[in-house]
Amino acid sequence: MNFPNPDTPLYNHPLPNIEQWLQKNGCQQNPKKLHCWWVEKPDWKAELFLDIDQLTIRYIHLGIDGSDIQRSFKYSLSRQDIEEAIFSGP
Repeated sequence: MNFPNPDTPLYNHPLPNIEQWLQKNGCQQNPKKLHCWWVEKPDWKAELFLDIDQLTIRYIHLGIDGSDIQRSFKYSLSRQDIEEAIFSGP
């Protein structure tokens, strides 16, 4: 499957491309909630949510007090910008 240019806004990617991109970055889809994904890296773990107008990530227990850190990124951002923001960690 061919991906659009990395500078292309995420909203211009077909859903199968977005799902493949998430898998390529180590994410696993929740089989019961298809809009929910899980990723675990050596230093952090997170849940991702494909919402209507944005991608939301919640880094688990990484706040100063052990709380979750949540960030949202509009689909109007490029795939490259979102990838760098999400997968570099909180």
